[in-house]
Amino acid sequence: MPVTIASKSERIDVRASTPVKQLLQQAAQATHKNVSEFLLEAGIVAANQALADRLRFELAPGQWDVFQAALERPVSAKPGLKKLLTEPGLLG
Repeated sequence: MPVTIASKSERIDVRASTPVKQLLQQAAQATHKNVSEFLLEAGIVAANQALADRLRFELAPGQWDVFQAALERPVSAKPGLKKLLTEPGLLG
């Protein structure tokens, strides 16, 4: 459910570390936007993506059994994923 950008009447305040602010400024400059425009566009895209999976979930006929089997499969250790999720990322 895409959101159209109408006149701006609301304010959103965001706090960020200096490295994150610099990163956002660089990205905004690279895309020929100001930081507010960059953050608003990126936020709308991220919000639509985050909500899309929660609004509707469809499977083709015959895929339901495959999906159910995947959910029922025992959990297996994934060391690479554990390492990825426990180590600091690019933004700290």
